[in-house]
Amino acid sequence: MTPHAPPGAPGRLGGVAPTVRHVVPGLDGTSVELIRRLELEITKRLDGILHGEHQGLVPGHGSEPGEARQYQPGDDVRRIDWNVTARTTHPYVRESIADRELETWIVVDRSASLDFGTHTWEKRELALAAAAGVGFLTNRGGNRVGALICEHDTVSVLPARQGRKHILAILSRIQGTQREDTPTRVRSAPTVTTEVLLRRASVAARRRGLVVVISDWLDDPAEWKNACAALALGHQVLCVELIDPRELELPNVGLLTLVDPETGRVREVDTTSKKLRTTYAAAAAEQREAVAATILASGAQHLRLRTDEDWLLSLARFVSKRRSRQSSNVRSTP
Repeated sequence: MTPHAPPGAPGRLGGVAPTVRHVVPGLDGTSVELIRRLELEITKRLDGILHGEHQGLVPGHGSEPGEARQYQPGDDVRRIDWNVTARTTHPYVRESIADRELETWIVVDRSASLDFGTHTWEKRELALAAAAGVGFLTNRGGNRVGALICEHDTVSVLPARQGRKHILAILSRIQGTQREDTPTRVRSAPTVTTEVLLRRASVAARRRGLVVVISDWLDDPAEWKNACAALALGHQVLCVELIDPRELELPNVGLLTLVDPETGRVREVDTTSKKLRTTYAAAAAEQREAVAATILASGAQHLRLRTDEDWLLSLARFVSKRRSRQSSNVRSTP
């Protein structure tokens, strides 16, 4: 069995747990405490770091024209300012002012493959943490947050609304998803693939904004690359990839019985074989590289969170890096 501590166990999130004043419907006291501790950690460790001129996690395009800067490889050619380009004889693109209100959609994959973890977290707990980070950081200044939650064979849609209570409702829905005892692909109902989930997000998010997709991205990238690119055409898209260290390399622990939570397939592996461990690590690295390359090629942004690392620090570094890069690219019109 996968070794892990129960949700809300002491020391999982650090700090002192706040008092639970009311119970979120559908959750027990331990789950409510976990969400409260997540909110406390996000407020304490990230809120002061990530303040800035942008409303969201990713600086997005707005509707109001802003300053122009010289064209750089990778810029969207549709944003070229031809008037400035004609005057300077060099291509320039027009920046835009970020919208005052941001609509964020949190898309969470809660398939059976996330019920796995060999370190501090399970991937399902990391998905909850990532959703909490996005939700609490973007839910300000009149911003609205909605969610799509893929639970086994269905996709639940929570409309975009304002307020802290709505964020708590989204997190409680994510936390309240049940483990799948029966492998997904042997069930009678069809499986919700990553491609289907991305296309559902394109339909739900009608207003241009930020879409954060949280998944382990185990489906073949060739199957969902077009759906991801289509979503990125209308929105700023951040793809959060959840990884456990055992998915990247196998330890030398002798004969190991592995069970695929998605299909129920069982395989015994002799991990004492160095050749096997090397081949496994190479295949895992190739898979992760393919996922990252496909995400970036689609025009989305990529954030990788691991169950053996500080997810808050990884999130803070990502946002700070993006904002620094955005600031350094801005140039005044000559």
